[in-house]
Amino acid sequence: MSSLSRSRTILFLIFLVIMWGVNWPLSKFALEYTPPLLFAGLRTLIGGVLLILVAIPNYKKLNLRRNWPLYLLSSLLNIVLYYGLQTIGLQYLPAGLFSAIVFLQPVLLGIFSWFWLGESMYGMKMVGLFLGFLGVFEISAGGLAGHLSITGVLLAIGSALSWAFGTVYMKKTTERVDMVWMVASQLTLGGLLLLGTGSYLEKWSDITWNAPFISALFFIAIFVIALGWLVYFKLIGSGEAGKVGAFTFLIPVIAIICSVIFLGESVTWNLVAGLGMIVISILLVNIRPGTLRRASE
Repeated sequence: MSSLSRSRTILFLIFLVIMWGVNWPLSKFALEYTPPLLFAGLRTLIGGVLLILVAIPNYKKLNLRRNWPLYLLSSLLNIVLYYGLQTIGLQYLPAGLFSAIVFLQPVLLGIFSWFWLGESMYGMKMVGLFLGFLGVFEISAGGLAGHLSITGVLLAIGSALSWAFGTVYMKKTTERVDMVWMVASQLTLGGLLLLGTGSYLEKWSDITWNAPFISALFFIAIFVIALGWLVYFKLIGSGEAGKVGAFTFLIPVIAIICSVIFLGESVTWNLVAGLGMIVISILLVNIRPGTLRRASE
């Protein structure tokens, strides 16, 4: 996959962080009108179908007979397990604590990318990754109140692991598949599996098909799911996965800011302290030791 220019990389990162940050409070709003698994299936399936419509002119790049195992495994890791474990796990833990554990993913991604993708790893980068996780944990400190469920913790860890493994897998397959078809296929397959599970465990009659829910559903399906995953894997495929992953630490910050503005939640010192840690972590992950040495000479 061709590399992105610096300006396009910055624009893609800004778009991704904002869209995936907005997703948390918007999904919380939408879940007032729908059961969780059916909602997860609907938004991913709609996003997948939209991308299929975009990809149809290049249908020859699908290569379904050769690539279907890649599409299936990617959908299981990035969609079914990630969203499925996340949706179930939120029933066992406070949202703040659960999201903090899930955002262990950039740390895991940095380590896995070092092991399996041959990306560089050095002390400053490792410190930056863990500092970013601590920043997310600090922001989510309010979620520590309440009952601590081992089941919920394990589901959150599983969600983080599936996202990290799925990202590394996508990075390793970028030269073998067309990225639009890869994302479209994983969203469509994952959406169908989630809808099937939701249809068995939940009731379609529990969905309130009003204007607020439909608007939220299509906004998430188009901008968060379809375009969001496409941009994320475009960034992963054209750069270092560990560095791109470090910027996802900003997602909970955007989520909380949006919650403050639109849901009336309050700003806390945890947010301010966590944001400072995250900014420092991104700088540490993206500055190579040689850069500092040259600057000091």
